Amino acid sequence: MNQSALLRPDWTPATIALMVLGFVVFWPLGLAMLAYIIFGERLRSFKRDANDAADRFFGGLKRPYQRYNSHFSTGNVAFDEWRTAELNRLEEERRRLDEMREEFDSYMRELRRAKDQEEFDRFMRERRNSRGDSGPVTEFTRA
Repeated sequence: MNQSALLRPDWTPATIALMVLGFVVFWPLGLAMLAYIIFGERLRSFKRDANDAADRFFGGLKRPYQRYNSHFSTGNVAFDEWRTAELNRLEEERRRLDEMREEFDSYMRELRRAKDQEEFDRFMRERRNSRGDSGPVTEFTRA
């Protein structure tokens, strides 16, 4: 019998004793042990799912370097030339899309600024109209 079998997530004498001891020493430890007993089997699948998700995420980070790594040769000159031309074309397309995205972002910023300015102007007009004066609004008046 090894350690992992002794502390498997089940209602065993060892896990019950650790849970009770945890509640006696410091109640969050007992609560953590209770959660391990109840949800321990799910933790394995959760850990596996989290590891798979992390592998997919970090695997995706590696792809751009591998995708643009065109300095090696396959031995077929025609294929290597075609691949280089296609990669250059794709890089140019990516650059154009990045420029278009920047233009769109600046357009949206300008629209938001114009909308905010229009709302502010409307607020000031309504505020002036509600006070009944058309002059500048001052916070403090001196007597």
